[in-house]
Amino acid sequence: MLYLKKGDFIWGIILLSVALFILMPATHIIFVDFTAGHPYISGFIKFGILATMGEMLAIRISVGDWKKPAGLIYRAIIWGFLGIVITLMFQIFAAGVTGALEKGYLPGKGSSFAFAFFVSSIMNLTFAPTFMAFHRFTDTYIDMVYEGIKNIKAVDVVGRIDFKGFVSFVLIKTVPLFWIPAHTITFMLPPEYRVLTAAFLSLALGILLAMGKRGGKK
Repeated sequence: MLYLKKGDFIWGIILLSVALFILMPATHIIFVDFTAGHPYISGFIKFGILATMGEMLAIRISVGDWKKPAGLIYRAIIWGFLGIVITLMFQIFAAGVTGALEKGYLPGKGSSFAFAFFVSSIMNLTFAPTFMAFHRFTDTYIDMVYEGIKNIKAVDVVGRIDFKGFVSFVLIKTVPLFWIPAHTITFMLPPEYRVLTAAFLSLALGILLAMGKRGGKK
């Protein structure tokens, strides 16, 4: 059983501050304009902050306390980089599905739900596994560096990754049961909110991953 600690309130205040900045009329305009004018920078910031918070929440749930993961700054930078990539992928998959619907390659032309569902499904069945595997690789590499391991090679990192758990839980369970439904809703939102919503979803994913780790230990 988890008991509330000082870190819980700090984490909650940060999340509330981000939400208020987006929702308050005065700052909402700043958020929308900045997102439209600087999509890559905003994608970096959104994921760098929110996804890192999700990762820290996963640690809080799995070990019962707030602990800074090894190489926190590097992890945040990688999340930021992935935020840039996701910003681009959202545009590519949205444009591709729009074209396929218009030309009749996919059913549901004119339906906002069909558009959102196909973008989410195709993206999560093609791009998402690569994205998640890359993040697992970088996380494992950082762990090995901070364990003091020298001369780390790519094959060493790959050999350290639990691919059985990665495939059975992250891909087979979270992709169809969490990511596809969640991103279907995401792509029914206005474009300026999609990357932000994806970043917020990383908080929920942090909980799911922590539950999976605790279940595995039991």
